[in-house]
Amino acid sequence: MSRIGKKPLEIPAGVTVAIDGSTVTVKGPKGELTRTFNSDINIKVEDNVLTVTRPSDQKEHRALHGTTRSLLGNMVEGVSKGFEKGLELVGVGYRATKSGNKLVLAVGYSHPVEIVPEQGIEIEVPSNTKVIVKGTDKERVGAVASNIRATRPPEPYKGKGIRYEGEYVRRKEGKTAK
Repeated sequence: MSRIGKKPLEIPAGVTVAIDGSTVTVKGPKGELTRTFNSDINIKVEDNVLTVTRPSDQKEHRALHGTTRSLLGNMVEGVSKGFEKGLELVGVGYRATKSGNKLVLAVGYSHPVEIVPEQGIEIEVPSNTKVIVKGTDKERVGAVASNIRATRPPEPYKGKGIRYEGEYVRRKEGKTAK
């Protein structure tokens, strides 16, 4: 039995869960998320507790059981608290600014890199070397943060580039002179 899948999920106050066949809609103070799950997995709401059950012990059902429970947990947490991912810019002259809703990055190219966030994603720039990506959908927040990091990933010799907050960049030794 899946240890994650069999854990009941408590629904916090202010969050409503509507189940229509295999489509689940979660509404909360931060927004609304909808996702369609596999029709084999049973999802029930009783007394503000969400439970996920599987019909059999087949390999596919065992795999979907825990995944469905985790995705539902992320949906509930996203509409109640939200998710955020922090990025740091390391390097001389590397900086981030916000122009309207666009993020403008100066990361060593001959031109500034402009990134427009998708709907439901918010980008904050508390300082010129720090960027915070916020939103309700954990998957999309991570994808936007990954796209920002991909503009200039950290390099292993000097450690310059855009890295996740707290990310460790393993440094390489440079050339040695004879």
